[in-house]
Amino acid sequence: MSDVLSNLSKELVGLVEAAGRSVVRVEGRRRLSASGVVWSADGIIVTAHHVVEHEQQVGIGLADGHDVSGNLVGRDPTTDVAVLRAEATGLAVPDWAAFDGPRVGHIVLALGRPGQTVQATMGIISALGGEWRTPAGGRLEHYLQTDVVMYPGFSGGPLVSAAANGSQVLGINSSALVPGVSVAVPADSLSRVVETLLAHGRIQRGYLGVGAQPVLLPDGLAQQLGQDTGLLLVSVKADGPADKAGLLLGDIVVVMDEQPVRGMRELQSLLASDRVGTAVSVRIVRGGQAQELTVVIGERD
Repeated sequence: MSDVLSNLSKELVGLVEAAGRSVVRVEGRRRLSASGVVWSADGIIVTAHHVVEHEQQVGIGLADGHDVSGNLVGRDPTTDVAVLRAEATGLAVPDWAAFDGPRVGHIVLALGRPGQTVQATMGIISALGGEWRTPAGGRLEHYLQTDVVMYPGFSGGPLVSAAANGSQVLGINSSALVPGVSVAVPADSLSRVVETLLAHGRIQRGYLGVGAQPVLLPDGLAQQLGQDTGLLLVSVKADGPADKAGLLLGDIVVVMDEQPVRGMRELQSLLASDRVGTAVSVRIVRGGQAQELTVVIGERD
């Protein structure tokens, strides 16, 4: 047993040392230091959006101890991903893993560099799933949840597989996608978001041009629709997508694109970037009667 534990310990040390060469410190002006991961050797860094939410320029602490400046390339709040460009070259790029091996129960390591040295914590993959819409409406190709303890400064750092041969990074850790839950943005989703941000500096976001608040539905209507609440439109912007579709102040949105809309979270998830420009059906309640309209989702400025 002692040999097994000793060998496991050595393997984990090797994983941390290998992956740690690609972990950087991200220093914003308004938050404690967080972590990031090298995406490309020419200075592209990925981190969590929420750790640089208000920043355009940041300090970056490299694994070799050097401090360099970095600029924001773009951010996607819906997937909690931000891309930075550091004034550095020749950086160590990790082995970003394809999402074809992780299983519930696999041991993983979460790495961070909130200070000068790399830090690590260990856990397991506690849940896996297919395509997932984040509460903010972002699309992730896979749902990846762990039970690792997200210590301060670990957000934006890598999730490293201990099940593969060698050091493979499954994604980056986020403590902001689901409050109280450690979720990782998987590498394939990162690739899509990062390439879009590098090309365009932003991610498209759907837009209806309405202000809304949840409201209880009358009992009879609630039973008919199978839901207790909908979204009451308290404002409709002139010439916006909702206005052009014929939605009016006081309408209650209950279904959109065949999905129940009970509150703002459901609406936001239905306004993801891949829906911009598409025509979707909207069921509303107007004057106590249900009606169907079609709205073309616009793009938020």
